Amino acid sequence: MIFNKDTARKTAELLLQINAIKLNSKNLFTWASGWKSPIYCDNRIVLSYPPIRNYIREQMARQIEEVYGKPDVIAGVATGAIGIGMLVAEYMNLPFIYVRPEPKKHGRGNQIEGQLEPGQHVVVVEDLISTGKSSLNAVKALKEGGAVIKGMIAIFTYGFAVSEENFEKEGVSLHTLSNYDHLLEQATETHYINEKEMNTLKDWRLNPSEWKQQ
Repeated sequence: MIFNKDTARKTAELLLQINAIKLNSKNLFTWASGWKSPIYCDNRIVLSYPPIRNYIREQMARQIEEVYGKPDVIAGVATGAIGIGMLVAEYMNLPFIYVRPEPKKHGRGNQIEGQLEPGQHVVVVEDLISTGKSSLNAVKALKEGGAVIKGMIAIFTYGFAVSEENFEKEGVSLHTLSNYDHLLEQATETHYINEKEMNTLKDWRLNPSEWKQQ
C-alpha cells in the first residue's frame, strides 16, 4: 500500500535518476527466478548517493511512526535491506537486527543477527518486493525468534498479485514508498520511456512468469 502519493512520485523520480531502476523492453533482463523481464531494480545503489539515501531513510522513518507507531527494533532483510535498514534504525535511534535467508552453516548457526528479545515489537525493512517470498521468510524467522511483527516497509514493489496474496495470507501489513504504477507514470512524464514501452511494461506485469517478448 502507498501511504503518500507525493512521496511515491518523488521516490520513483530519484530511483530513475540514479538508474537504480533500469527499463529495457528490447534487451530483457533475466531474474534469479528465471523470469525474463523488461525491468530490473537494484535499490542498493541508493546507498551510494547520500542526499537520496537520506531522503529514503527519513521517509521510511516517518511512515513507520505514522503507520505502525515506534517499534522496539528495526529488522533488515539480508542482504539488500541491511544498509537502508541500519540507516532507518539509526535515524529513529532504535536497535537494529538483520535476517539471513537461512541459518548460518557455521559458528552459532544464527539466522537472526543482533539482539532480539521475545515479545519485542519489530518493523521489517525491505528494499524491494517482488513475490514477497524472501520477505515473508524473514518474517517467519523473526516470529519464531519471539518477535511481534508490526508490519513491513519497503522502498519499492512491483505490485504483483501473487505478492499481495502472499502478504494477505500471512497477515502481514506492507507499505512501500513507491510502486510500479508510479514508476511508469514518472518514467512516461520524463520521457524515460515512450508509450509503446509503457504498454509493454504494463503487459509484462500482468503475468511476468509467462510473459514473452513480442
